Amino acid sequence: MIREQRNKDKLEQYYQKFISEGQLDPNVHPWVAQSWQKSRDFRVGTEKMPSLVKLDKHEMTRRQQLHQKAIEYLNGLYNQTREHFNVYNLSLLLLDHDCYVLKNYALPFFQKTPGQLEGARLSEEDIGTSSISIAHEHKVPFLIFGAEMWIKECQDGDACSVPIIVDNELVYIVTIVSVEREKLPYSAVVALLLSIKYAMEQHLTMQAQLEARHAILDSVPFAVYHIIPGGEVVYSNKLGQSRLAGIDAVTTNGGLTNLNDVVLNYRHTPLYKGFKGIPSYNKEVTWITQRKTYEDITTVVPLEHEKAVTSVVAVSLPIEDLRTLVAHAVGYKARYSLSSMVGSTPVFIAMQEKAGRVARNGNHLLLQGEPGTGKQRLAHAIHQASPRAAGPLISLKCGDIQPEVLEDELFGTGETRDESRPGKIELANGGTLFLDEVEKVPLHVATKLAEALKARELCRGGESVKRGFDIRIIAACDSDLKRLTEKGVFSSQLYEIVSKSTIRIPLLRARRDDIPLLAQHIISELAEQHNLPTKELLSAAVELLMSYEWPGNIKQLQGVVEQAFFNTAGDSIDVQDISLMGETGIGMAWKEDKEVFVEAWKVAGGNISRLANMLDVSRVTLYRYLKKFGLDKE
Repeated sequence: MIREQRNKDKLEQYYQKFISEGQLDPNVHPWVAQSWQKSRDFRVGTEKMPSLVKLDKHEMTRRQQLHQKAIEYLNGLYNQTREHFNVYNLSLLLLDHDCYVLKNYALPFFQKTPGQLEGARLSEEDIGTSSISIAHEHKVPFLIFGAEMWIKECQDGDACSVPIIVDNELVYIVTIVSVEREKLPYSAVVALLLSIKYAMEQHLTMQAQLEARHAILDSVPFAVYHIIPGGEVVYSNKLGQSRLAGIDAVTTNGGLTNLNDVVLNYRHTPLYKGFKGIPSYNKEVTWITQRKTYEDITTVVPLEHEKAVTSVVAVSLPIEDLRTLVAHAVGYKARYSLSSMVGSTPVFIAMQEKAGRVARNGNHLLLQGEPGTGKQRLAHAIHQASPRAAGPLISLKCGDIQPEVLEDELFGTGETRDESRPGKIELANGGTLFLDEVEKVPLHVATKLAEALKARELCRGGESVKRGFDIRIIAACDSDLKRLTEKGVFSSQLYEIVSKSTIRIPLLRARRDDIPLLAQHIISELAEQHNLPTKELLSAAVELLMSYEWPGNIKQLQGVVEQAFFNTAGDSIDVQDISLMGETGIGMAWKEDKEVFVEAWKVAGGNISRLANMLDVSRVTLYRYLKKFGLDKE
């Protein structure tokens, strides 16, 4: 609140009356009266400045660093009006929201040197009534006259304080204190403080907005640049800085050099066209530098002033980063962890522990095991447990791809082809490439892959541009890959690379004691996936599952348990609910084809009851077919 000049003698009378008698004259400003009463309650002395509460050196340094921008900005304002402060013996203070003095810019305040004052607290509790305490309490500018101040030593001068409000919060108090009240031009002091208040609030609000925008720009997965004519970068976000450092566009002292000096094809990029007023949106751009060639998806927007382009804003996303984002978006990530693989047999525990160790190193890896043993799940688990877990997991089942197109599927096709696209190797950059049925890779493709893995570079089909990549190969093979290599059927170079770490996955019949755990785990997963109640495997059903040989390993067990889970009405699965041949595709062919029937007979181990249950027929019917095919029931 800005007030008109008051009579000094009357103010002194009001003050003395309150100090001596405790009575408040109705002419005392209500905020001052309220503060006097609180000062008395705080037992603040009225004669001399007390010993002030001060921050220790460490905390004072911390606060000054925290508020450095405000301190520097007010220092700039003060330097512009320094002469005014000297002429009128004015003291300028900057206080934080706790009323601690961050900076004393002018003459001593209450005859204290700047060193004594900085870090001191000037709250109502410390020095009683002052313009500081009232501005802090009511969050409005306030001019206080000398006789209204609580401490008599301070009553020779007047003071005015303004709160600095940002986002509806008091962040600072700026105070001007006079030593010689008689010649003080109040209107000039008030105008100066109000100007400081407006300027600081605008500046700090803008700074907060800029910091928020910088935080946003630094968090986006794009490099953002502001460039002026000639190629000089005047701003770049965090990712942009790292990209510029990668092409030697950042000097040793942190400054930026001209892009025209480091981008060899600068005049053929959208930046050059942007300064001619031609925008570009999401364009694939090649940047050629002395160090290497980069590919980005780039947008360039010209900024105009009075119909002339003064600068451009460029937003770019490296193509390899885009591929990683796309890979995550479409679910190219691990679906299983090592803990999702269950078992307690020694052979399984040994394999699981080895997988955990191997996952943490950077070696390429070979998984060996019969079909259905869980190689794909293990590959997912190893990727998730590896340092590459944040990267994509790209899978390729080599046996499903025609040999003549497998090379393009791995390496991609270049711009000279009808279709330009990256291959699985590029998509897996920064992550893992899982090659299932790797033994199906033709010799010439396997050799090319081995050479690319050694060089960490590839060329897409039909082009000569070398593209760097960083991937880990997890290869899986159903048969003995070493024997295939020795026979010359598989590339010895690729075998040497992927076999440095090898994990052999045990057959299900070699870990028969794990079958109950696996079956119940499959049931739990099915119940969770389909939001259904779980079911219990009864002991007779468990016994049946454990007695079977499982030529299709865990995959076959999965199919059998799934069929029992969905076809059983109750909450428990018994032996009659399980059809061991349910997922083999045998159908009704066994009734006409002796070879199919014999195969089922072998799978059942010659056990009549087991075979009858597998084929879902009675024992009497089964005897009839045994006789038909001339088989001995024994």
